[in-house]
Amino acid sequence: MSTQSIKEVVKEKYGQAALRVQTGGSSCCGASAAFDGCCDPITTDLYDPTQAAQIPEDALKASLGCGNPTALAQLNAGETVLDLGSGGGIDVLLSARRVGPTGKAYGLDMTDEMLALARENQRKAGVDNVEFLKGEIENIPLPDNSVDVIISNCVINLSADKDRVLREAFRVLKPGGRFAVSDVVVYGAVPQEVRDSMLLWVGCIAGALQNTEYTAKLAAAGFEAIEIEPTRTHKIEDARVFLKGQGVDVDAVAPQVEDKFKSAFIRAKKPRAQAAKD
Repeated sequence: MSTQSIKEVVKEKYGQAALRVQTGGSSCCGASAAFDGCCDPITTDLYDPTQAAQIPEDALKASLGCGNPTALAQLNAGETVLDLGSGGGIDVLLSARRVGPTGKAYGLDMTDEMLALARENQRKAGVDNVEFLKGEIENIPLPDNSVDVIISNCVINLSADKDRVLREAFRVLKPGGRFAVSDVVVYGAVPQEVRDSMLLWVGCIAGALQNTEYTAKLAAAGFEAIEIEPTRTHKIEDARVFLKGQGVDVDAVAPQVEDKFKSAFIRAKKPRAQAAKD
């Protein structure tokens, strides 16, 4: 499948998810809610009640991630944070509160509907140190060496050009800056029919990198101190949920993906003495 076709499917489905929330529905059950209304085990129960109380309900409803990078990332007062694929804005708003009024939180998203929802959530939250940008994570519209921390929540897997995403992340990070994202990572081989499923790209599944691939790509982009920490292992029951209705022989494939998909927290740093790569 082509890079453009993947991008169009992702854009359409996440736009639908945003509209669902804006019209009183919910996509809080995860990415599958964008197209079939069913809960999916990858994206549920990620934010604790204390965090949920800090942001508008619609920001939580629009959460389509696979982890909680704001809970795991080190964020300090006065820092600049960038969320790649910010969706309804939940992680941006939570980050903005942690970096405080002297800091700044950017959200980057390519979907007009999600940007509109995120800006409305910002208005409801009354948070001033936030800016939502329209753009693609393969071409980040920020200057070199301008960000202290990059976060992302199950979005890098949606890109068909992950090497470029990671190079761009490296470019905009300041020397010593931190990369701290949640993503789905694969441990072991995955059936080709899962890899070939277009709709599964929307749920971070088909595009998931193997743990060794992720590490190698981060290193090739220039990062150091790379760590991958699994936070949730998806069991065979989970596999049946996210494979249902996707044109996949569930009974045949589910046992082959048992324990192989893991939500993980991925950390890396940009060296302090090294300039951004071209």
